[in-house]
Amino acid sequence: MASTSVTKGSVVNFNLSPEDIEKMVEKMIHEEHALYNKVASVENPTFSNVIVPLNKLYNSNEVGFLSSCFLRHVSTNKDVRNAGEKARKLWSELEIEFSSRENVYQAVLKVYNNKEEMDALTQEDKRLVETMILNYRRFGLMLPQEKREQLHKLKGHLFDLEIAFSRNLNNSNGVALFTREELDGMPDDYFDERNTEVVDGVTKYVVTTKYPDYYPLLRHAKLENTRKTLFVVNNTRCPDNIRLLQDAVRIRQEKAKLMGYKTHSEFVLEPLMAKTPLTVLKMENDLRNKLVRIGIDNLSELEALKKADMERAGKSYNGFFQWDMSYYMNLANEQKHDLSENDIKKYFPLANVLRGIFDIYQNMLSLKIVKIENPPVWHPSVEMFEVWEANEDKFVGHFYLDLYPREGKYNRVGVSRIRPGYEHEDGTREYPVTAMMANFAKCTSKMPALLTHNNVVTLMHELGHVFHNLCAVTKWACFHGTRVERDFVETPSKMLENWAWEPQVLSKLSAHYKTGEPIPDSMIKKIIATKNDNAGLTNLLRVFRGLYDLSIHSISNGNVDVNDHYNSLERDITLVGSGNTGTFGVATFSHLMSRYDSKYYGYLWSQSFSADMFATRFQKEGINNKKTGMDYRNEILRPGGSRDAMESLEIFLGRKPNNDAFLKSIGL
Repeated sequence: MASTSVTKGSVVNFNLSPEDIEKMVEKMIHEEHALYNKVASVENPTFSNVIVPLNKLYNSNEVGFLSSCFLRHVSTNKDVRNAGEKARKLWSELEIEFSSRENVYQAVLKVYNNKEEMDALTQEDKRLVETMILNYRRFGLMLPQEKREQLHKLKGHLFDLEIAFSRNLNNSNGVALFTREELDGMPDDYFDERNTEVVDGVTKYVVTTKYPDYYPLLRHAKLENTRKTLFVVNNTRCPDNIRLLQDAVRIRQEKAKLMGYKTHSEFVLEPLMAKTPLTVLKMENDLRNKLVRIGIDNLSELEALKKADMERAGKSYNGFFQWDMSYYMNLANEQKHDLSENDIKKYFPLANVLRGIFDIYQNMLSLKIVKIENPPVWHPSVEMFEVWEANEDKFVGHFYLDLYPREGKYNRVGVSRIRPGYEHEDGTREYPVTAMMANFAKCTSKMPALLTHNNVVTLMHELGHVFHNLCAVTKWACFHGTRVERDFVETPSKMLENWAWEPQVLSKLSAHYKTGEPIPDSMIKKIIATKNDNAGLTNLLRVFRGLYDLSIHSISNGNVDVNDHYNSLERDITLVGSGNTGTFGVATFSHLMSRYDSKYYGYLWSQSFSADMFATRFQKEGINNKKTGMDYRNEILRPGGSRDAMESLEIFLGRKPNNDAFLKSIGL
């Protein structure tokens, strides 16, 4: 991977003040109003005087909207984050307003109904018109005026609820204090540069619910009370989010009924690959039935370990709970495979893993990645990269990596589109820009940032989204990159997780942080042997989340206690509950309030397709096969949403997809 201090293409300006964001949004709103008024007055609507100007402005304004909204997740300035949040709200209100412009809809409809002109359009242009018509109808343009006004009020209220839910999550950070003895089992590096407080003369370590603190503690802390304490702190955060979700479920159901649908899930799924709630329900329940037996066996094994611990401590067995899961899964791995997570991560310094993953993507997709020195970014720890075609002097796009936690930052893992790629009228392209956000453990004065194997899988997955956004080549921004059917969007990234289970890849990604030696083959074999350990319990958790999401959005009157239902369904499906702790994990289930409502099933749905793609092409033809890699780039990534995902899958596979490889991949 080369480096340069010169960047290609127009670089997004992140050095924005709250006033800059406000002015930019006001300008975009003014431009949108002027254009919509102009389009509404067109006497003879055509593709060129209605569809093109509307989408040309969308192409350009999408950049300003996405960049300002992105800053609400990453800016170090609270006022800028608030301005980004306000920008997102204004843009949503604008979308609601314009979706009610019947005169503009009628202009678009006249183009759609002009069979001669539609037949003469390219496939992507035709899909654009069809998508606009579908969206207008799903926005409620077919409703009487009175119902339309009701719908718009509900949309505005719902958006406010979603914004508040997300704000609460980002601003919430639970804290617990523990003595060194209470943190027995934690590796030495867990204490490096960790804050302490003195309480009644006793020094205690400050442990937060941020990713680098929370998950390692649940996996390694030997004392159950320590794990339980932090689990409860984490799962009693954001109590207001219960009411926000409760109201959102009710409003979504009201919206669906206004639109003529029985339930919100029925409305949401109609344009997706699954099409109906019944299809999703069948998929989830079939999988659940297959997994239960394995899950019970998994649980029995973990319970035996806990019972032995309790007996050695002279205590009575008190049951098996959510805060026990990670610890005893990790302990089972250590005992069964003689494998320590703390030993594993010494071989995976983040910088080395990144270089190795970049090499994989460069080889697979015929790309060249160039690091930008002293980049214009929003925080000193952020890195910026250019991507070029490997075999020609052709620029592809930019991406950013913001990988470490800090106050006020997005506290999960995700990828944001900052600028979609699209085609200008003169045939030149606007280059895409995207960013990955994560919260990996930082380096300390004693060692670099190190990754667990699970972190390696996560990094491989999220960079899959990055390159989906970069490798798409569409005419219109609305189809670019990950703007595909929501239940397909995880497919490319889920497929790329497979590389993190290949021996040659793990060897390539590794280099002991002290000696530089690659990970031993014996350790690689042990890591791979763990792949389907506890697959029953792990996948039942995914089934639970998908079924919970579907169930609360499939109640015809919207009347459901979202917290009680969450806790009871969790116990029923995952086989493990949270005891009588009064926790409310649903308050931090962010997907439910970030456009994944009735779509969480998409993770398992996508995994079925991804396993089929990997087994059918890459496993058979070789993970380093350049032709297979380019077929993947050209047939899966390049089209974005400009054609149906099923068409892309069938072209890549050479047949219709099936779930045989998926079931095999999870040990069924």
